[in-house]
Amino acid sequence: MKTLYPFKFEPILKDKIWGGQKLQQLLHKSTTSAEAGESWEISDVEGDTSVVANGALKGTSLKTLMDTYTSDLMGAKNFNQFGTKFPLLIKFIDAKQDLSVQLHPNDELAKARHNSFGKTEMWYVLQADPDSNLIVGFNQDMTQELYVKHLEDKTLQSILNFDAVKAGDTYFIEVGRIHAIGAGVLLAEIQQTSDITYRVYDWDRVDAEGNERELHNDIALEAFDFDMPDNYRVQYTQDPNVPTELVSCPYFTTNVIEVTEPISKKNTHDSFMIYMCVEGTASMEVDGTITEFSMGETILIPACIETFSISSNHAKLLEVYI
Repeated sequence: MKTLYPFKFEPILKDKIWGGQKLQQLLHKSTTSAEAGESWEISDVEGDTSVVANGALKGTSLKTLMDTYTSDLMGAKNFNQFGTKFPLLIKFIDAKQDLSVQLHPNDELAKARHNSFGKTEMWYVLQADPDSNLIVGFNQDMTQELYVKHLEDKTLQSILNFDAVKAGDTYFIEVGRIHAIGAGVLLAEIQQTSDITYRVYDWDRVDAEGNERELHNDIALEAFDFDMPDNYRVQYTQDPNVPTELVSCPYFTTNVIEVTEPISKKNTHDSFMIYMCVEGTASMEVDGTITEFSMGETILIPACIETFSISSNHAKLLEVYI
């Protein structure tokens, strides 16, 4: 078998009714679409499997990598838990318009209804236009009865929590929490491998044929958790050249690293490691081979690579592992 190395993958670009052009203009994705809403950087979602873009294994699917290299790629504990199903979906999202107001089911409900993982996720804001915001949770204590009344009265917007955001802001979106990405926000999203979304409100908009998008209000009610604390905003203080933890949960850990000098890294997690460049340009060295990557690019480090280094005059990276 060929030796494993840091992998880049071909982005899987998704046009969305709310998408724009920042994926092309700011992250240099190869698209001419005026509605490019998502760039799936690493995906094992059925029908949307990532393909290696660099090195000796260029053209190989992520699924083939996992089937062939198993724990060398995944890490022993991840392979024992997930087998050859890659457990994370890594994205960049550009919202030119507001996304639908939505929530996601937990593992148990998603397994029973969709034979899928749940969809715990987090957001890291790369760029935000003036006055842009995210919707996360409610602006008051909520019960199912009160929520349903506002839904029926078409006053849902009045109970939603709108947060103004800027670059670097980070949010942890647990399953069962209502949320939406607002117009003008470009962000990185780390989530479980799932494409299950329950859309509850879509701003009354229609597509080119005049049709409204499907809503899922009946099945969404069981997925809500109305007792969640307001702990979705991540507070952190960052020091250069050391990992700063943003989110740590059973599904993933994400750190941010501001790189201003060479950093030696050692993988002690028995897991693959993912690096998303969210600012600047960096280089990664493994056994004398250097891989360059810049804002908008993502690298997967197989679990069997125990030591590597990262260098930059200035870059910000999200570091993800399980």
